[in-house]
Amino acid sequence: MSISPNIPTPQESYNYESTGTPRWVTILLILMMAGIVVLGIAGYSAQTRISQDLARQQEQNKILTAQLDQANTRIADIKSKVEITTQRMGLTQSELAQAKSRAEAIRKEQQTSDQKLTEEITQVQKESNEKIGAVATEVGGAKKDIEATKTDLEATKGKLDRSLGDMNVMSGLIAHNKDDLDELRRRGDRNYYEFTLQRSKNAQRVGPVQMSLNRTDPKKAKYTLTVVADDKTIEKKDKTSGEPVQFYVKGSARMAPYEIVVFDVGKNQITGYLATPKDGGGAAAPAAATPASAATPTKP
Repeated sequence: MSISPNIPTPQESYNYESTGTPRWVTILLILMMAGIVVLGIAGYSAQTRISQDLARQQEQNKILTAQLDQANTRIADIKSKVEITTQRMGLTQSELAQAKSRAEAIRKEQQTSDQKLTEEITQVQKESNEKIGAVATEVGGAKKDIEATKTDLEATKGKLDRSLGDMNVMSGLIAHNKDDLDELRRRGDRNYYEFTLQRSKNAQRVGPVQMSLNRTDPKKAKYTLTVVADDKTIEKKDKTSGEPVQFYVKGSARMAPYEIVVFDVGKNQITGYLATPKDGGGAAAPAAATPASAATPTKP
């Protein structure tokens, strides 16, 4: 078997590979070059991104710088206004300080005045308490006197008095109200005719006589009336309530006069009674007179 001269033998191949560059070195170099290329591309990409980011940052810095300039301008304006306001507030603060000082002075004056007033009130209260105590003592004594007087009044209750009439004749027992008049009627010493007399031109019959009321003065409890008895007209002028108004009729001169006693004097009206002796002298009134009403004597 012949060997072609162009084909190396295994030994020749081995010798050849042993004397040339190893393959792994070549592969390693290739890989290194590829890595360098990759790193270069990556670095370029990174540099590009960094450049873009730097450009954006610079743009933002420009915006921020412009905004900062505007803010500084505003701050300068505000500072200027604050300085002007501070100058104006300086005057206001001075005025406020004066007002505060004046208010403090007024407060102290008010405190002094209040303290003085409190002392005066305390003194007045003390004096008032002393006076009230004295008055209470006096009232206690007066109360005892009143109780004693009340006891005396209770003891004399129901007793009737006498009075000097307008003809200077001592009257019979005088009634000052309806209850007293009822007591007189129970006693039966005289005839009693109760009446309410209105102011009128016409006379009013009261028992055995006729009377007409001329005028009244309620404030002074005075009245004026005219009595018609025994064809005689008698005017009793400016008489007072409770006063015995006396007059005589035929047959009564030797006994006692007739008596008119008025309880109450009103406006154009009087209320009271007529008292006549029990026996004799009961003269009748003229028939020509027109009676407004008649009163009937009460018999014992």
